[in-house]
Amino acid sequence: MSETEPGAPAQGLVNRVLNLLLHPAETWDAIEAEPATIEGLYRSWVLPLAAIPAVGRAVGLFSFRGFDIFGIHFGRPGFVSVLGDAVISYVLTLIAVYLMALVIDQFALQFGGERSRTQAFKVAAYSGAAAWVAGIFMVLPEVGGFFSLLGGIYSLYLLYLGLPKLMRSSPTLALNYFALTVAAAVLMWIIIDALAHRVTHFGGPIWIN
Repeated sequence: MSETEPGAPAQGLVNRVLNLLLHPAETWDAIEAEPATIEGLYRSWVLPLAAIPAVGRAVGLFSFRGFDIFGIHFGRPGFVSVLGDAVISYVLTLIAVYLMALVIDQFALQFGGERSRTQAFKVAAYSGAAAWVAGIFMVLPEVGGFFSLLGGIYSLYLLYLGLPKLMRSSPTLALNYFALTVAAAVLMWIIIDALAHRVTHFGGPIWIN
């Protein structure tokens, strides 16, 4: 059984995260060979890890004390706005992982690779590890954005390593495959961010005095 399949202990999740961050090439080799299901990866990997930035951001906003600009005080966000933002961004992230897997799978043949929905989902799910884990720093609004950026960059590196390995794309076309996948990911995250912040229309403005 895969260490991140349903029923595996939480320690297996932690070990996989650490191995992926510290030894990405070897860990992608293990991921490529191990059996997995999309449902199992959702339950044991995506659901818990994707919750980290949503919860971290919510905690950070709830603890926010506000600031003053030109004598105008901007207070902490409203409860409904923060909670709604966290829930919506979390749900949209879960959807985006699957959509990214569809993109990876759909274009595999065009880049000399092999189509496999499960392998494509592995790429989409596991490459997000660094960005999700870095979301814990969102509890500190002053530095959270910086560490989230670093996590996102490292996730791109994980994607760069894992994409050609799991989808078995042509080495000469791997960079183009990676670029297309990144473009799709950036577009989805822009949409996610825009949709998530629309929740602030419910329950009044997010900044209150």
